[in-house]
Amino acid sequence: MKKKYTIQKNPFVVPTTDGKLIEEHFGNATDKNSAISIAHMVAPSGWSEPFQTPEFDEYTYIIKGKKQFIIDGETIVLSAGESIKIEKNTRVQYSNPFTEPCEYMAICLPAFAMNLVHREEG
Repeated sequence: MKKKYTIQKNPFVVPTTDGKLIEEHFGNATDKNSAISIAHMVAPSGWSEPFQTPEFDEYTYIIKGKKQFIIDGETIVLSAGESIKIEKNTRVQYSNPFTEPCEYMAICLPAFAMNLVHREEG
């Protein structure tokens, strides 16, 4: 009988060039699940990404540290224990301009995919 659960002990570690740790537990890269992605991330101090307008809802839960979001021109800073949902087709920029690394979980519906994130060239 097929088990009705999946334990993830070896998440896919996404290669990065900006010092950010991305461990995808479920999603396109890990188990070819395009419906949802769940990733554990650690963004180093000084990290930032270009503005993007993703075709997915993104939920972020902060475990440690702080993370900055610029959403439609508004700057929001979340700390450990706080979370946010950013609706799809919203222009957003993620960064960690703070001195400590930021550890967080990100959940994307549908799953994160490079062809859906629409990062701006900069």
